[in-house]
Amino acid sequence: MLLIRRLWYLPAVFILILFYYYLNHHPTLVPPVDHEVSLSIRPERYPVQSYVALPSGTARQLPRIQHDFTETPETEAEKQVRLQRQAAVKDAFLHSWNGYKRYAWKSDEIAPLSGRSRNPFGGWGATLVDGMGTLWIMGLKDEFEECLAAVQEIDFTWNTEDVVNVFETTIRYLGGFLSAYDLSEHKYPMLLEKAVELADILYMTFDTPNRLPVTRWRWRDSAMGMPLQATKHTLLAEIGSLDLEFTRLAQLTRNNTYFDAVDRITGLLHSTQDTTNIPGLWPTLVDAELAQMSYNHFTLGGMADSTTEYLPKQFMLLGGLDPRYKEMYNKAINAAKKHLFYRPLVPDNEDILLSGNAALNNQSEISTEPQGQHLTCFIGGMVGISARLFDVPDDLLLARRLVDGCLWAYNSTLTGLMPETFHLAPCHIGSDLAVNGQCQWTNDKWYEAVARQQGPDAQTWGMTLAERGKYLAGQQALLPGYTAWGDNRYILRPELIESVTILYRLTGDPKLLDEAWRMFQSIETACKTPLAFAGISDVRVHPPAQSDRAESFWYAETLKYFYLIFSNPDLVSLDDWVFSTEAHPLKRPKTGELLTWSEK
Repeated sequence: MLLIRRLWYLPAVFILILFYYYLNHHPTLVPPVDHEVSLSIRPERYPVQSYVALPSGTARQLPRIQHDFTETPETEAEKQVRLQRQAAVKDAFLHSWNGYKRYAWKSDEIAPLSGRSRNPFGGWGATLVDGMGTLWIMGLKDEFEECLAAVQEIDFTWNTEDVVNVFETTIRYLGGFLSAYDLSEHKYPMLLEKAVELADILYMTFDTPNRLPVTRWRWRDSAMGMPLQATKHTLLAEIGSLDLEFTRLAQLTRNNTYFDAVDRITGLLHSTQDTTNIPGLWPTLVDAELAQMSYNHFTLGGMADSTTEYLPKQFMLLGGLDPRYKEMYNKAINAAKKHLFYRPLVPDNEDILLSGNAALNNQSEISTEPQGQHLTCFIGGMVGISARLFDVPDDLLLARRLVDGCLWAYNSTLTGLMPETFHLAPCHIGSDLAVNGQCQWTNDKWYEAVARQQGPDAQTWGMTLAERGKYLAGQQALLPGYTAWGDNRYILRPELIESVTILYRLTGDPKLLDEAWRMFQSIETACKTPLAFAGISDVRVHPPAQSDRAESFWYAETLKYFYLIFSNPDLVSLDDWVFSTEAHPLKRPKTGELLTWSEK
């Protein structure tokens, strides 16, 4: 009896073994393993009859973009400070990279608090691919070689996500491969091979009746042979920001298939630009099924941003041979100057600008919403480059005011970091300088703007406009100038350091070096963890709570731009390279270079 009692668990173990065997062999209970569904290139349902070719000819002599730093050479003391700052940025990158290698190698991201791995982009190693260009620029060649070995294992026929974001995949992965290939001077052919492998998978999303892509792709449907249809609610940025990467791939492979795919999107942008509710701008949502632009919301920020950004960049990448990009940019920026840019009311009466949103109101008048977005902070860099590229000197001042607007937002909070979104008090819409005291700060002007932004409520009934605003500002702990809080996170975003770096390269203004260093120190103080760096949940609180997320753009963009601003300006010069929206440098044609693209 004693032996039986000691061995009572044996029948239970036997039953568990049988149950495990049943689950793993019974065809009706076991769901298909994901790897049983994989992508392969299929015959097209809507094949292209005639491909649009890359523009051919002699690359034009485009204006110099970068400042001539030989005019004002740095002193030895200035150089030592710059190099110390550069070393600190490199240390931050290595701290982040080593954490990723230890805890999340080959996954998309490290969770910088818990040390777990995350795969929001399908498990293809987003940080690994996205960060390769930064490794090369920083001279971390051993780590670069480790990435090469890992890249060979990526299988693009299978993804952990049900829906593949074609835009995010293009800018992080395809751009990452192409930039690493260009930066390493084509020393590693495997990088181009992986770019082609991925692009051929993504190209299947263009197989729709009108050849406009499906940007949120249920790839398993394609694997099962189901037809695709472009959607009625497609984000402008996701359809309008594919051309740099696909164009550079077409140039490197001499395969016009890739260029034709994105040139059709360019044709849509070009043909609709003057017909939208705000001519010159495209709305944030596109009806890609019917190729229409009727939605009534406009911004250069989230959901739209990189479409406009890519116009001057594509112009440069094509050697100035396609005038449509210059034409479209000029129309877009002129409309933005008139309807999106505004001067906010701030305590020190600083002459700064931010970019908001716009729409037609019920009276068919264009109304500007004075929102601020971290995502719009790239605009200063874009406007600055275009000022030089298209010879519009006044726009260089405009670029500086836009950069200063975002710097003000950074410097206004306890953490020294800018919120994702917020609202300010506008005292002037449009880019012209406010005159006649229109933007002179008073507390009552601010309180009235707070009340107008938030509207009436029962608690403030009977108060004057200023009294209501003062009550709301106190209740919500609004900082002077802010009329409403929005999303108070900082998620390691790169947009402002991108513009600060570009503006420094354009002007040589040493004040921008100090602004960049102040930003970097704020990020390091608020965001560094024992494992890597993390976003924070509220920039208004010090010390802030950290979040368990570090997107790959921290490695690809934010730290790359911080490193470049403290580097010799000849390192990845703006006169030789075009930076994608993910900060991946792509090689520009040289002036006078004969661009011929006969198929290989």
